[in-house]
Amino acid sequence: MKKMKIAAVAVSMVCALSMISCGGKKESAKSSAGEAAGYTYGEEKTFHSDEPVTYSIFFSDASWYAKADTWESEGIFKKIEDKTNVHLNVISFDSGDYNQKVNLEINSGNSAYIIPKIYSEDQYVAGGGVVAVSDYTQYMPNYTAFVNKYKMEPDLATIMQNDGKYYRLPGLHQAALQDYTILIRDDYFKAAGYDVRTLEDDWTWEELHDILVGVKKYMVSAGIISANDYVWSDRWCGESGKGSGGNLLKLMSMSYGVTAGWAIEGSNGGIRFDYDKKEFYSSCITDAYKKFLTVANSFVKDGLLDPESFTQADDMAQNKFFNGKTALMCTNRGVLVGDIDGVQKICGNDAELYVTVYPCGVNNYLAENSRLECGVMVSQKARDELGEDGFIKLMRFIDWMFYSEEAYTLCKWGPEGETWHYVTDEATGLKIKALLPGYKCGGLGISGAEDDVDIRLKWGYAGGNYFYGHATALSTDNFTPMLQDLYARYAKYRGSAPVDPKAMPSEDEREQLNLWAVPLIDNINAYTLKFITGQKDLNKDWDEYIASCKNLNVEKIEKLTNEIYNR
Repeated sequence: MKKMKIAAVAVSMVCALSMISCGGKKESAKSSAGEAAGYTYGEEKTFHSDEPVTYSIFFSDASWYAKADTWESEGIFKKIEDKTNVHLNVISFDSGDYNQKVNLEINSGNSAYIIPKIYSEDQYVAGGGVVAVSDYTQYMPNYTAFVNKYKMEPDLATIMQNDGKYYRLPGLHQAALQDYTILIRDDYFKAAGYDVRTLEDDWTWEELHDILVGVKKYMVSAGIISANDYVWSDRWCGESGKGSGGNLLKLMSMSYGVTAGWAIEGSNGGIRFDYDKKEFYSSCITDAYKKFLTVANSFVKDGLLDPESFTQADDMAQNKFFNGKTALMCTNRGVLVGDIDGVQKICGNDAELYVTVYPCGVNNYLAENSRLECGVMVSQKARDELGEDGFIKLMRFIDWMFYSEEAYTLCKWGPEGETWHYVTDEATGLKIKALLPGYKCGGLGISGAEDDVDIRLKWGYAGGNYFYGHATALSTDNFTPMLQDLYARYAKYRGSAPVDPKAMPSEDEREQLNLWAVPLIDNINAYTLKFITGQKDLNKDWDEYIASCKNLNVEKIEKLTNEIYNR
């Protein structure tokens, strides 16, 4: 299937996004060269302040690799300070309520200067608590160079507000990277007569269904499971799926050109753009959505996919897969090594595992098509307290910390020679990064001995707060040969969907859309799971579902979105 071309961005929008502002202030040649009063900066230069300076920064503290005192005394924050003479005053919130706490701090006027790990800035714009960072990107040489080199303007257009500005500095990817996919017990598939390597180039979800019928038949005949057991019980769908079907329904729905699971959050009820009609519509009330539900339901109806996948805790699915009682489970690059170890510790090395390119639906697009990810906001408090020159200095530090190759590598791997070094890959002869003996890192997917030091737990490297995106060679420099092979197959077998344009509502319009969307999404999610698990009948209850969505203003959302877009 040929990839669709991304629609051109209007000239005025490109002008607004241009890193050398069409009508904005330009820096002097001396300033652009990386010299300023009291500090040095620049593309491929280390930011360094002549005098010590302190900037406050929020931190999303994940319980599974909780921040330790050593992060500040000898780890990531100490190393940043050693290089830049910038002390980061770290304000931590538990990752479970990070967004709520950040919102309260911003609204109360007590925000940190630097606000990382933000997925959507929409709720913060009207209150005036955060700066329109697009006004200052001209002072950010690393960011500017990346945007220009990889032609990021159409991507940045998707986060622009109705004032023609954007308020979040996103993580920038050279290319979209699909993270989540499916890990299979390849020995079970082979024993049942299926070579996934020869099937995955264009296999469909319907074909996976038929294959799993054969895999289950083998597992039952071999005494591995009973006829009443399921061959597939998945994670990231139940508790962590937040009532939406999570990761699995995101992967499956996007391949049918509709929006479900994790993807429906922030979509105003599955709103997508029809490039033929040049208009927005809700994908969740279409025949394509019914087709997606029919296929998803077939896995449950025919005893293949455990319906508890949509309610259970993640460790329940892991336990079944690790014990060899199921044949497949979703994985991602961050947990793949742990998943393989989990199976082999219980089932031994005879358990053959293979990470697949997951199936197609009516298109061959991967679920991920955006080259942007979560990013950084900067508080108005910083602008007020630092003044113009001091604020520009802060923005140049942010430019180094989040967009320079030097800081990316430091935040991800730690200091060269202390935690990692270059080695020569025997297969390719290329120099690659590798942890030094005695170290491992869950965040990099690099396992080790039980008594090896995990550089994420000990010093905070490879955490989720401070390194996003970047060039593909950097963002994949920790990938195992298995993952490198997977991404080569992704590139060969799959494409990326075009990035939908954005309707840019006013604050009042955004509030109205949100008021309509919240109950509508809850309704879509509830019906979706009932259809898939068989509690509702797709043939008998489909009209009832459509009527319920219309009663919850889905048509008003479509109409207002198109009015905003065509304005």
